[in-house]
Amino acid sequence: MSHTFSPIVFVVDADPSIRNSLERLIRNSGWQAETFASQQDFLAYPRTAVPSCLIVDAALPSCGGLALQRQIASERFPMPIIFLSGFRDIEMIVSAMKGGALDFLIKPINDESLLSAIRTAIKRSETVLGRENELHQLRAGYGSLTPREREVMTLVASGLPNKQVGGELGISEVTVKFHRGNLMRKMRAGSFAHLVNMASRLHVARPVPIGAVSA
Repeated sequence: MSHTFSPIVFVVDADPSIRNSLERLIRNSGWQAETFASQQDFLAYPRTAVPSCLIVDAALPSCGGLALQRQIASERFPMPIIFLSGFRDIEMIVSAMKGGALDFLIKPINDESLLSAIRTAIKRSETVLGRENELHQLRAGYGSLTPREREVMTLVASGLPNKQVGGELGISEVTVKFHRGNLMRKMRAGSFAHLVNMASRLHVARPVPIGAVSA
């Protein structure tokens, strides 16, 4: 995965004049621009770990923009997509938007409309990447736990008090507190509520039957 520092706007369009025009617009607006004549060239480009979006011609030769959208959704990090089209095809627009496209613009493109869409796409990408990074850190923290600490985390985050956790695991309440303190530190949980949220995101908490939790 490649690492750069400023957002990248990818452009896939078979028309070289459109690619050149969009590249100038994108670079003049302060972003990086990477342009491609075909979907194959774009898919061969290394994945990026920075905010990015894709501007794609809906009528790409060979597979078409919608097929590329589906391929990106299955093979890459979620990437906001802005479709461009030389004609207004309602069925195509609906399919693109149902597939998660951010916008569908009709050529000739108004620069401000496109720049506004790019700004929104970059912000969306920043949010997605931030969540992915948080989840990566959570998994790393969980991976640092001992098997016993993971058991304690699962039971505590499921709502069981320390005494019942100890009963389930065959250890003392004091030992449960010891493991709980360790796992809170390793997971960098600032509070019990924070730990519960982490367990939920990691899908490690388990449902507790009604009445199983004592006062």
